[in-house]
Formats: sequence, structure tokens, C-alpha cells
Amino acid sequence: MDKSRVKVILFDLDNTLIDTAGAGRVAIGKVCDFLKTSLGHEESIRDICQRFAVKLRHESFDPTCGRSIDDVRIDHWQQAIRESEGVDRGRLLAAECYRIWKGTRLQLLTFAPAVRTMLEELRKTHRLLLLTNGESQTQREKIQAVGSAGELFSGLVVGGEHPEEKPAVSIFTYCFRQLGVLPQDCIMVGDSLDTDIQGGVNAGVRATVWVNPCGQTPLEGSVRPDYTIATVLDLPGVLADLK
Repeated sequence: MDKSRVKVILFDLDNTLIDTAGAGRVAIGKVCDFLKTSLGHEESIRDICQRFAVKLRHESFDPTCGRSIDDVRIDHWQQAIRESEGVDRGRLLAAECYRIWKGTRLQLLTFAPAVRTMLEELRKTHRLLLLTNGESQTQREKIQAVGSAGELFSGLVVGGEHPEEKPAVSIFTYCFRQLGVLPQDCIMVGDSLDTDIQGGVNAGVRATVWVNPCGQTPLEGSVRPDYTIATVLDLPGVLADLK
């Protein structure tokens, strides 16, 4: 690794700076409570929510199709309910499930106080850029929900607004040009080996930092990060080592 000074820190958003997975679990719980009352039984509730989660995880969205991401996700709920119940309960019920899920999740997607404090300190000595994959509306709503992102970051880049997302080199090149820096001036911090770390390696950043709270072991043949930390709050120690 190059030993020149790190000028820019590229941060992933979901499950790196905010607990998207945790917020999603709480949101699903709220929908389960609503469905117990609406359907009058509990037998299929867990299955409905699991089916929605699978559809969300394997979601494919085409922004040119003339439908919004909200429409698509209401469809997920309607299909999950129909598949589990064996009958179509209608779009109004699905829309309410989506409203509860989305609203609850967004309410919880905030920077923890310690994370916000760390970012405020880091921006005194580095330029920070948020680089997140995902559909434009969804990710922009998350960015708005966390608050003050425009003040903390020198750039906000959403993969769904570009021809390619992480780990493609092109979106990293866009970030470098936006800030007028070279790849070796930057480090990439994120929770995904496949997108964040592989993307950083592809783009030639000075170092990659994997946020790995569960202590996972990379699969054989997968990309290896330069640093592994249990929480993003450990990042200052990595920066000290890079000096």
C-alpha cells in the first residue's frame, strides 16, 4: 500500500453507517402486528413477512418501466399475502403493509450519535463521500432520513443514478473526478466484500476497510480487504495506521 496521506474516505451507507438490517427487522415486526389484527389470525403472518423479505432481497427494478419502486414493493406485499393465504386480499391491505414497513424503517435509519460524532471529527481532516448502491428514490429517502448528510459529506453518489454500481470501476472513477483526487488518495469503507471491497480493489484505492460486525470469514477465493473492523467506529485506528 502507498504510504501517502489519505485525503478522501468513501463510505458505504447501508449496514456500514446505518443499521438498515436492524431497522428492517423492526419494520417487519410492525407489519406482523398489523396483519394479526387485519387478518384475525396468526397462522400465516410469519410466512407472509418471510415471503416479502425474499422478494425484496431478489428485487429487480427497471426505472424505465413506468412504475415506481413504491408500486413494485406494494406488489411484493400483495403477492406474499396471496401466496401464503391462497386468496388475494386486495391492494389496499398490501399498500398499508408497505406504508407501515417503509415508514417504520425510515424513522429508524439515523446515524447513531457516536457515528455522527466520528463523521464530524473525520471531516475536519478528510473529505468524506457517500457511495451507496441501490434504486434512486429508495436511497435518496434514506439519505434524507439520516439528516445532515449534505453537511457531513463532500459528495453523495447513488449507484442507481449511474450506468453501473459498485463494484464497477466507472462509478468509483466518477467519485474521484467529482472530488478531483486520484484513487490512491482514497480508502473505501463498507460491509460488503462483493461490492464495497471488490469495488475498491478494482478501482485501485489506497486501502479497503471491511466492516464485519459478525466476524465472518471470507469465502475461499473471495477478495481480501486490507483492514477488517468490527464497527465503523474503529475506523480512526485504521487511519492512524495509514499515516
